[in-house]
Order: sequence, then structure tokens, then C-alpha cells
Amino acid sequence: MDIKRAGSQPSVRGPADWFTGTVRIDPLFQADDPARATGASVTFEPGARTAWHTHPLGQTLIVTAGCGRVQREGGPVEEIRPGDVIRFAPGERHWHGAAPTTAMTHIAIQEQLDGRAVDWLEKVTDEQYGA
Repeated sequence: MDIKRAGSQPSVRGPADWFTGTVRIDPLFQADDPARATGASVTFEPGARTAWHTHPLGQTLIVTAGCGRVQREGGPVEEIRPGDVIRFAPGERHWHGAAPTTAMTHIAIQEQLDGRAVDWLEKVTDEQYGA
């Protein structure tokens, strides 16, 4: 058994190459062989969002606070709220983040394939975010 105590893992700022705006990542758990799942609590300040990205084995988001936005390539921008669970299929191009005037926190869970859990792409434009 391994207990990760609240506050025992340092928060990190979301890298500017992968995020627009202010984003805080709080690690929850890492994959220890043979497991592949990783998880983090991610908080987006108003207007903050990820770049477009994919996950080789998909991703699950569980919204825990605030109001956010999410979009898969070719689909509409959707509003997300606490209690919503969003599942992206393996390789599905998408982004997620806060609403323009409200912060949003979600738990992100994804699995690693050959040590890789995400492939980052170009940033989401203001036009795409506001659609």
C-alpha cells in the first residue's frame, strides 16, 4: 500500500508550450510498473486552456469545480461542470480548459503507452476557444 498524503507532492505550473493562461497541476499518482495509469488535479484560471493534444490510450476527465469548456476536433465547444465525466478515445484530438470568466478544476486520468501519455500539438486559438 502507498498513501500519497494531500500536499506531499509539489504543484507545478502548466508549461507555456502546452497551455494558454495560468494552469496549476497537482500530481495525484504515477504509473508504477506494471500499471500504466497516471492522474493529476489540474486547475485552469479563467480563459486558460490546453493546446490541442491526443493520448495514445485515451483520457478521462472528472470535473470537480467551476465551469469549463472542452472540444474534440470537428465537434462543437461544450460546457462542462462539476460531476461531468468526459472520455476521449485513443488518438482523439481535443482540448479542455476553463470558461472565459470562471476557473475550472478537473482530475485527468490517462495511461502511458511505451512511457508516453500525451502528444502535444498546436495551441488553441482565441477564435477556436470562443466558438
